[in-house]
Amino acid sequence: MAVQLRQALKVGTYIISQRLSGRQRYPLVLMLEPLFRCNLACSGCGKIQHPPEILTRNLTPEECFTAVEECGAPVVSIPGGEPLLHPQIDEIVKGLVQRKKFVYLCTNAILLEKSLDKFEPSPYLTFSVHLDGLREHHDKCVDRQGVFDKAIQGIRAAKEKGFRVTTNTTIFEGTDPQEMQEFFDFLETLGTDGMMISPGYSYEWAPDQEHFLKREQTKALFQQILMPWKTGKKRWNFNHNPLFLDFLLGEKDYECTPWGSPSYSVLGWQKPCYLLNEGHYKTFKELLEETNWENYGRKSGNPKCADCMVHCGYEPTAAVDAMNPANMGRALESLFSA
Repeated sequence: MAVQLRQALKVGTYIISQRLSGRQRYPLVLMLEPLFRCNLACSGCGKIQHPPEILTRNLTPEECFTAVEECGAPVVSIPGGEPLLHPQIDEIVKGLVQRKKFVYLCTNAILLEKSLDKFEPSPYLTFSVHLDGLREHHDKCVDRQGVFDKAIQGIRAAKEKGFRVTTNTTIFEGTDPQEMQEFFDFLETLGTDGMMISPGYSYEWAPDQEHFLKREQTKALFQQILMPWKTGKKRWNFNHNPLFLDFLLGEKDYECTPWGSPSYSVLGWQKPCYLLNEGHYKTFKELLEETNWENYGRKSGNPKCADCMVHCGYEPTAAVDAMNPANMGRALESLFSA
């Protein structure tokens, strides 16, 4: 099973409750960044480009819990930086699990195996391991040899201890479709709890700005990569609503839901979304009510949004669309795949 039935039911119930209350804008996934420090310097990520006085800061557990309660989203993704560098990450995760939030702790897995004793297996906790391809490709992406093998070792150790583990793959321009298919085949041998994929996004501070995909490139590339899955020749276990994958294939035409995955960090609530650096608000209420949302998304004409097809903006759209009766059959595929 890919997306947990427990998680799908909670998210579905949450969406219905928001609709019944008349809310037009509400979050589904809080992207909680307790620090920006990292033990890698990936060319497609700009987090460690922050100045030293920012990189040395951590969110306290209490600040994390306050943000979670203020936001109210049922799912909490913990990216970074590298969250396992945070000295109180176990306390943060434990508090979120106690609040029955579905936590995805995103990690490059360098520290995963040695950190497992800090955590307890739970249906509410998933380690989301960053892997961009097979050994040579992944180590090139993270600019360090040996990281792929370390990550695989960490995944196997986590599964042996009973943890949920998914993988998270960013696909950039120039990706070989056949090599990516071989990578997916390999991941299936690890017994993980699903794979997550997303096109490379134009994060403004990333050192490498040359390999982000344009919209039509994204559709063409994902059509090649996912063809065996689409035709039923492969049963890759994706931890996605299939409607989002249909969107990547160009079979669905969605608008971005930027408020669906708000980002909170040591700097505050990032506006308008995880990918654009246009300042920060002190409260989630300010983010929701004071952001000029009409200035963002493809229909707005904002050139920064024209080619974005990233999960943090569009998977919330797909999740809401899955609640429409006409799409429920398709959406249920994610509960019983693999």
